[in-house]
Amino acid sequence: MASLRERLNIIVFGTDTKAGKRFDVWLLVLILASTIVVMLDSVSHIRSYAKGYFTIAEWVFTGIFTIEFLLRIWISPRPFKYLFSFYGLVDLFSVLPQYLSLFIPGSHNLIIVRTIRLLRVFRILKMVHLSKEAQSLLDSIERSKNKIIVFLGAAVSLASILGTLMYVVEGPEHGFKSIPLSIYWAVVTMTTVGYGDIAPQTVLGKFIATAIMLIGYGVLAVPTGLISAEIVKGSNNQSKHQCPACGWDRHEAGAQFCNQCGHSLEEEKSRKT
Repeated sequence: MASLRERLNIIVFGTDTKAGKRFDVWLLVLILASTIVVMLDSVSHIRSYAKGYFTIAEWVFTGIFTIEFLLRIWISPRPFKYLFSFYGLVDLFSVLPQYLSLFIPGSHNLIIVRTIRLLRVFRILKMVHLSKEAQSLLDSIERSKNKIIVFLGAAVSLASILGTLMYVVEGPEHGFKSIPLSIYWAVVTMTTVGYGDIAPQTVLGKFIATAIMLIGYGVLAVPTGLISAEIVKGSNNQSKHQCPACGWDRHEAGAQFCNQCGHSLEEEKSRKT
């Protein structure tokens, strides 16, 4: 029995074997199929003549995922660690809605949370090699965090001032019934969303709205520029010396050995000098 659990653990939790990859691929196919069923079930004219088939399909998928969830708990070396992990909670909440629908009508639509399980595709595609690039992006956001916070504070203050000004200029008779509602309009306009549910009617109000629209372009560009500048700065801090053995050229500043193959970088540095 212990040997069986170990073999199943390698298949279910691992992707290094053909059986593990095959298991994850079929799991993703089932998740995608169940998600499509839930989406189609929400379309009234399709549901009207296929409701029975959708119900059967949803229970079949739920039964399969329930067995898979219980299997993961059984073969996991530390069941509680898996159960309270991110994927464990997602697996749990992906099967609960269908059972809750027996007591709470309409709750089965929450099955759409199963789409989060598609994140397992990253394990299959072995995208770990992108972790360095992801970490570089996170580091850039972290370094520009204070600047972004200051900028967002200024943007919120500006939207509050302009929204209040529009309340004074336009007034309730033109749809600006309160200051919070006017600030909402300023934010929608500044972000260039423009729902159109409220619009200025006076000449002065239209002039202010035009100014907010022009400011909006800067509001969208500044955070992107701040993060981009930090990414460039981080790239410039890396040494451009190429490893003579493997050709890797992305090393930390002052590195003496290649972080890919371990070859000495001093040979390349001395050759260039």
